[in-house]
Amino acid sequence: MTKREVRIITALSVLALVLGLLVSRRLWFRFDLTRNRAYTIAEVSRKLYTEIPDQVRITYYLSDKLKALHPVPGEIEDLLREYAAYSRGKIIFTRRDPAKTGLEQAVEQLGIQPQQIQTVERDQASVATVYTGIAIEYLDQVEVLPVVFSLETLEYDLTSRIRSLVRGQDREIGVILGDSYRQWTQDYQYLNQSLVQSGFRVQLISPGDAISDALPVLFVLGGAEELDQWALYRIDRYIQGGGKALFALESIFVDTQGNLNARVMMDKGLLSMVSGYGATVRPELVLDRSALPLQYQTQSPSGAMQIHLIRYPHWIGVLGENGNKAHPLTASFSGVDLFWPSPVELTPPESVQGEELFTSSPEAWLQTKDFTADPVMGAAFFEQEAAETTGIKLLGAALSGKFPSYFANLPKPVREGALEELPDMPTSAQESRIIVIGDTDIASNYTRGDPRNFDFLIQAASWLSNDEDIIGIRNRESLGGRLDKIAQEEKRFLAMVFARLLNVALIPLGVVAAGVFAAFRRRARIRSVHNGV
Repeated sequence: MTKREVRIITALSVLALVLGLLVSRRLWFRFDLTRNRAYTIAEVSRKLYTEIPDQVRITYYLSDKLKALHPVPGEIEDLLREYAAYSRGKIIFTRRDPAKTGLEQAVEQLGIQPQQIQTVERDQASVATVYTGIAIEYLDQVEVLPVVFSLETLEYDLTSRIRSLVRGQDREIGVILGDSYRQWTQDYQYLNQSLVQSGFRVQLISPGDAISDALPVLFVLGGAEELDQWALYRIDRYIQGGGKALFALESIFVDTQGNLNARVMMDKGLLSMVSGYGATVRPELVLDRSALPLQYQTQSPSGAMQIHLIRYPHWIGVLGENGNKAHPLTASFSGVDLFWPSPVELTPPESVQGEELFTSSPEAWLQTKDFTADPVMGAAFFEQEAAETTGIKLLGAALSGKFPSYFANLPKPVREGALEELPDMPTSAQESRIIVIGDTDIASNYTRGDPRNFDFLIQAASWLSNDEDIIGIRNRESLGGRLDKIAQEEKRFLAMVFARLLNVALIPLGVVAAGVFAAFRRRARIRSVHNGV
C-alpha cells in the first residue's frame, strides 16, 4: 500500500467518523438487556404518533448542576428522547436549564417545583436550587410533572397524560366514602396522593348525590351498613348507563378502635346489589399463612409492658404469583396487602362475564363464626376452623357486561327531606365493567404508604376506563421483591440456612478449591516441561 493510499484511507475514515457523529444526533438507539426491558418504552408508547393529530412538545426543565451530580436525570432524558425518536415528528423534545435561560419564575408559575440539594465543592458545603420537572404541551393545553426524579412510573405518567391531552378527556375519579367514620384526608391520604401524582382529579361524591354520566370511573369504598336505597339507586343508575366502578367492600366489621372484636355487618343493600351484579362478598374472614407482621403490646402480671411481633393471619400479603396472569389488570401483578378481608364468590348472571383477579395462598382458611381479630387470642383460637376450610380463597374479581339493575321492577326510592325526584333508569343497560374486592382497607392508610396497593388501584382505574394497554407499563422496571415474601416460618428458616451455607461455606470453599486446582495444574505443566527438557 502506497503512502498516497494510506492518506486517502485515513482521510475517508476521519470523514466517515465525522458524518457518523452528525447522523447520530438524528438517529437514536440503545440496547436494553434487562429482563423486562425496563429501559425501553412499550409498544403503546412507541405508537402514540398514531393518536396525535398535532405536535406534542415535551420540555424537560433540568438544572445542569443536578445532571452533573446524579445519573438519574440522564436516564430520564434518554427516556424522553426515545419518545421523540419513535414519534415520527409528532413529539418534540427539548431540555432546558431554567437558571441558564432565565426561566426560573416562568417555570415555577407553570408548576415546576424547585428543589434544594446540598453540594460540596472544594471542601465547601453549600445548598443549591435545582429543577427536574417536565411540561407536556398540546395546542393550548399543558400538563406538568412538578418533580421527576425516578423512572419508576414515568412512562405511565407520560403516556397517560399525552393521551388525556390529545383526547381532550379529564383523568377523573369519583369517590364515594360509604362509612361515615372515615375521612378522605385522614384515612385515605396516601391514595389521594397517589391519584393526584398520577394525574387524576379526585371528585368526592357524598352518598346520595348525583353521579355524572360522563364520570369515567367511580370508587365505592365501604358503606354496607350506611348507604341507603337513595344512594344505591344513584350508583345502580350510573352502572346501568355504562359507568365503571370499583367496589372495595367489607362484610365483617372489625372494631379497630376497641379490642378488635368482629361481627357480621347489617347490610342495607350495597352487598346485595353487588351480589346481583355477580360477585358476592361473603360474611366470613380470610386468614392466611402468607401474613403481614403485626406489633402489639401486652401488660405482664407484674405491670411491665411486653412488645410482641407476630405474623398476623388477618393481614394478608397477597403474592404476585397469586394474581391472574391471563387478565390484563393482573398480568404483571406484584401483589397487594389486605386487612381483615372477606372472600369473594363469583356468581355472574348470563349477561356478565366474571374473572378472578387475585387469590389467597393455598394455605388460607376461613373464620365463619366466633369472630375476633384480637392477636392476644393466639394461633390456636384463630385456627379452629383451619382443618375444614383451608384452601385458595378468591379476594378480588372483575366483571364485564350488561349488569342487571338492583331496582328493576321497583319504585324509585324516596328520601325524607329531599326536594328532588330521582331520574329514571336508562331504558336498557349499557356495557360496563366493575371490580369487587373483599376489603375496604386496601385503599386506606393501613398500607402505610406501601405503593403496591396504590399501583394496583391506579391500574384498576385504567382498566375500568378501557385503557388496559397502558397498565403493563407502570413499574415495569421494578425487579426487586419484598423481603417478607416467604411467610411460612419453616420455609423462611430453610431459606436463611441455605443462604448462610451458600455465602459462608460453599462460595469460599469453591474459591479455595479453584485455587488448589489451578495450583496443581500449574505444577503439572511445569513438571511436564522439565521432563520434556
